[in-house]
Amino acid sequence: MTTYGLLVFEDAEELDFAGPWEVFAASALLRGAGDEAMLIAERDEPVRCAKGLRVVPDRTIDDHPDLDVLLVPGGRGARVTQPENPAVTEWIVQTAERAEWVASVCTGAFLLHAAGPARGRRVATHRSWEDELERRGDVTVVRDARYVVDGNLISSQGVSAGIDLSLWLVGRLHGRDHARAVRAEIQYEPAPPYMADTPE
Repeated sequence: MTTYGLLVFEDAEELDFAGPWEVFAASALLRGAGDEAMLIAERDEPVRCAKGLRVVPDRTIDDHPDLDVLLVPGGRGARVTQPENPAVTEWIVQTAERAEWVASVCTGAFLLHAAGPARGRRVATHRSWEDELERRGDVTVVRDARYVVDGNLISSQGVSAGIDLSLWLVGRLHGRDHARAVRAEIQYEPAPPYMADTPE
């Protein structure tokens, strides 16, 4: 049985946690082994995310089962407000010590850096924030990888890269064939109609 806890907070980037949640929930469905994905917040009340989506957490930081995987999304909240919130940063430290895997998506790396688990580690973050994270010190920002694994810490570049991170992780936990089945289940076959880095 694998328990995935995805932290949510005000101004969290929606797809940073919704993409991984889809992967983890599909994995749980296919395995049928009692796996569970849950949203965890500081308080038991709706959270308004970066682009206005409101979500209701399943559990709070004071009331949840032991987590095998802790995932921290990015967004303004991860860069600005939550690093200054000792309730959340202390919870991250304590939870990361017990979890098998700790993950961040996009600028969630800033919150893991502020709390401590990303200190002295190799991490990825959104390309627009790589220089800023590097200026925080005591971290090696990897700029040319969609996701980076350093021990039990895995971090990804921006937003949609969290899906890739999550597929790799369920493959590590439950095997490559299972990860391929999850990928097929969610029909994850990226084929963007316009490439951001190519001329029209």
